Amino acid sequence: MDIKKKLSEIIALHTESSGFDAGFISNLISVPPDEKLGDFALPCFRLAQKTNPKLVAEDLREKILADSENAGFFSEIRVVGAYLNFFLNRGEISREVVSEVLEKREKYGRSGEGRGKTVIVEFSSPNIAKPFHIGHLCSTAIGSSLSRIYDFLGYDVVKINHIGDWGTQFGKLISAYKRWGDRDAIAADPINELLKIYVKFHAEAKEHPELEDEARHYFKLLEDGDPEVTALWRFFVDASLNEFNRMYRLLDISFDSFAGESFYSDKMPEVVDILEKEGLLEESDGAKVVRFDDPNMPPCIILKSDGSTIYATRDIAAALYRKRHYDFYKNIYVVGTPQTLHFKQVFSVLAKMGYTWSSDCVHVGFGYVRFPDRALSTRNGDVVLLEDVLKESIAKTREIIIANGTADQIDDLDKACEIIGVGAVLFEFLKNGRERDIIFDFAKMLDFDGESGPYVQYTYARGRSVLRRAAEAGITFGDADLNLLCEDNEYAVVKVLEKLYGTVRDAAAKNEPYIVTRYIIELAKAFNKFYNSTNILRSEPDVRAARLALTDACTTCLKETLHLIGVGVVEKM
Repeated sequence: MDIKKKLSEIIALHTESSGFDAGFISNLISVPPDEKLGDFALPCFRLAQKTNPKLVAEDLREKILADSENAGFFSEIRVVGAYLNFFLNRGEISREVVSEVLEKREKYGRSGEGRGKTVIVEFSSPNIAKPFHIGHLCSTAIGSSLSRIYDFLGYDVVKINHIGDWGTQFGKLISAYKRWGDRDAIAADPINELLKIYVKFHAEAKEHPELEDEARHYFKLLEDGDPEVTALWRFFVDASLNEFNRMYRLLDISFDSFAGESFYSDKMPEVVDILEKEGLLEESDGAKVVRFDDPNMPPCIILKSDGSTIYATRDIAAALYRKRHYDFYKNIYVVGTPQTLHFKQVFSVLAKMGYTWSSDCVHVGFGYVRFPDRALSTRNGDVVLLEDVLKESIAKTREIIIANGTADQIDDLDKACEIIGVGAVLFEFLKNGRERDIIFDFAKMLDFDGESGPYVQYTYARGRSVLRRAAEAGITFGDADLNLLCEDNEYAVVKVLEKLYGTVRDAAAKNEPYIVTRYIIELAKAFNKFYNSTNILRSEPDVRAARLALTDACTTCLKETLHLIGVGVVEKM
């Protein structure tokens, strides 16, 4: 049930003669800062046009109350100055919302608005033969969540991992492997072994600069398709992907395509040809560039002075391929904010090429990850490996559960610690607006009483515990009278449940998963307040049934929305 939508339609029915439709009305409606002022408020200034807005409010109130179709929906409508304050019938709203949740279950809040439309989400995109560090989790967590959100709204989602698997660094790797490589060691520990010989290459190249020429030679052989060199490159890529996929499985993330930079190597000449035919390429210090009308935006380099391509060329080729292959409705790039100019240039080049769909390409940026201290083990300088963070979170979760004395109550402690520990990390990354830097603090992240993943997971487990105890006592609630859910703390939970519809749409419109995360926190707080103020199982039988139904609805929505941010649940904590 979308209450705001229904209210907008009711009001619009009595204002349509003046040209005000439901969409216009919806933008005017707000939630008062104090619930004593009502559930919703409508300012009538813009509806009044040249008349007295207070008179318009009074007239509209009479018309709405006189309409028999609205019987039972409102408990009261007040005129306060130029405002109409709507008090909804708590029992009726509770009945409609909770019954809809229990009927639809995991489909509650879903919509078909995206049916027939394809949304591409490019995210994660680590570099082959380099560590999967904590910074990669920003793109990975945000992209995975956006994929789930768009899928929830009915879109056909294509998840692309645009891996960094091309470039001169592979010439260096091939040279290094031929000198110091151990195939078995690389297969066993690909990232560390490849990084080791890559670092050694750079150290040796300082003393023997001719190694750089050798590396360029090997990359040229790779570009030309030399069988031996290509087989080595394939081995590096496959070994690295096997390692990355370990992390993806732990995070419960999958992809539809791993088409990385190499996939577009044979598609870039077309980009250059089109730009030349359109007269968009200009020479600049030997390079070929596309200039823009905006004097504040530097030219976009398409070909370097040596004739080689760069990231922009590959991204333009990728966009062309994706439009032709997927005919996307939206093409989203989840890449850090430092790349804002790069994507602005790429999208602007596409527009100059005459592709109107360039406006459907969207860069979703994010901030940096910072640590208040350096207590974590690190390798390779300042790199903090994602695997280290996840292992540390899982280990700390186990310590907390054992210290709390609840370990014996959990059927599979290892699995529970993994779900809670990994969920805590993901929740922390998606708790605030994506462009804000993340201050990574284990103490706050694993706080069972704070705004954290474990806090919400514990809320879910608490609700499920109540339902289990009811079932064990033979208490059922299938025919509960949901109109009884009228007390303040009960109705507060109902109101949050109802907001799920608008929350997910808002998150998609703004490409902001944190909007869902904040909703989850709000729902958990509302349920805990209800739980702590009410002895659910000792209530009168009819009230108890209604409260159990509300508990069931709340845990259903917690599980559903946690899934949207990639966080799992456990039945016991």
